[in-house]
Amino acid sequence: MQKKIKSALISVFYKDGLEPLVKELQNLGVTIYSTGGTQKFIEDLGISCVPVESLTTYPSILGGRVKTLHPSVFGGILGRRDNPQDIQEMKEYNIPEIDLVIVDLYPFEETLKSTDEEKLIIEKIDIGGPSMIRAAAKNFKDLVVIAAKHSYAGLVELLQTQNGATTLEQRREYAAKAFEVVMNYDIAINNYFNGDIIRPLNAQQPLRYGENPHQHAVFFGDLEEVFTQLNGKELSYNNLVDVDAAIQLINEFSGEEQSETTFAVIKHTNVCGIASRPTVRECWDAGLAGDPESAFGGVLVCNATIDKLTAEAINEIFFEVLIAPAFNEDALAVLKTKKNRILLELKPQHTKHKAKSFRSILNGTLVQDADEGNFKEWKEAGGRETTASEKENLVFANIICKHLKSNAIALVKNKQLVGKGCGQTSRVDSLRQSLDKAKQFNVDLKGAVLASDAFFPFNDCVQMAHAEGIEAFIQPGGSIRDKDTIDYCVQNNLALVITGLRHFKH
Repeated sequence: MQKKIKSALISVFYKDGLEPLVKELQNLGVTIYSTGGTQKFIEDLGISCVPVESLTTYPSILGGRVKTLHPSVFGGILGRRDNPQDIQEMKEYNIPEIDLVIVDLYPFEETLKSTDEEKLIIEKIDIGGPSMIRAAAKNFKDLVVIAAKHSYAGLVELLQTQNGATTLEQRREYAAKAFEVVMNYDIAINNYFNGDIIRPLNAQQPLRYGENPHQHAVFFGDLEEVFTQLNGKELSYNNLVDVDAAIQLINEFSGEEQSETTFAVIKHTNVCGIASRPTVRECWDAGLAGDPESAFGGVLVCNATIDKLTAEAINEIFFEVLIAPAFNEDALAVLKTKKNRILLELKPQHTKHKAKSFRSILNGTLVQDADEGNFKEWKEAGGRETTASEKENLVFANIICKHLKSNAIALVKNKQLVGKGCGQTSRVDSLRQSLDKAKQFNVDLKGAVLASDAFFPFNDCVQMAHAEGIEAFIQPGGSIRDKDTIDYCVQNNLALVITGLRHFKH
């Protein structure tokens, strides 16, 4: 059933795009109610409107905190046109019917980005706006609600083609959009007070498909806040998952304490190559050498500017994505020779760790603190103290292990990943995998170190690794049989560090 719009209440923070809509309402002879800055904007266009204060008999008070919160306004929005009692009460109290509500919300999220001053942030928590939007959306059978400026143009077109009338289906669609706007607004406020524990659903980006071609997928969020895409095709679901893993990893090497140039290769969210070196080109060469086979089709990430020399070397292999904080122009010229190659310039504010992690399971969502920190303690528990070189490599290996799927083992030599085992159901199998990978590329493991994401349940892992020339180990400890591993290390003069911090990743 179509309903013609005869009256509209307009009160918005953002005026851009509003003019064509207001003029179309004027052409249709719609009575416009407004207040404050919106009223001035409309009147400056030469269009008359009725001040909301004439309905409420109250001026805007408390510094603008109370303007529209009044029965004369909400009665006009919530009154049911097919309910005789509602109609009678509206006539009794001189409450006009309102057929269209155009209201947006104070810029709470924008204010969060621009200031830390709580007083300013709190004042951008809208009260009347969400109330009017919810009221209008609830009564979609009788009126239209527009809750965001991106809907203005669509409404203008609709009014022009339908002579100022709307269908029930159209009103319901606008109501659904309005409830989503309010929901995301409330999520932002909740996250400000309680931490970032709920994900908003406002920015939706359809993806080509999900993990596999038969799966539908959508990304919720704003990727432009994280990086700028300089080249390449649209990011896929799998690209995004790997990009997230890559950024989480490189963030470990982006702080003041970890400023050495580092280059990594990610494949299916696991690190398959990584190295720290004085120059970007040296980093790339060493990172790739750790597993040149797995690097094919991978996601590459660096914490330093990509130069032409490195770009020419990278250009020799096939990869999906390259992420860096900056690219030299001559490097971009080389890398852009492949039009589908995705190049992402990481924005500085996102070289930090996530506060929370989320996973959808069963009929709900798991929320946990992000796995921050690498050590709870540094306990030398072996037959000797670690050397300075071993300590440096153990720290490096421990970080890598944190970013591998459990069960995880990382073998490191000279700040280069030379072997890794991950995603195995047995820790011994992960160790075998890491040793086999090192042997595949003829790595001499003498002088290498080993990291484990969780405790050694038995001493078999250190025995196997020791037999291959590894003499320094790092693990969180916590097994009821820790003593077996410690005793073996003491008896064989091996270095063993216990961190007290497990890094399972499922």
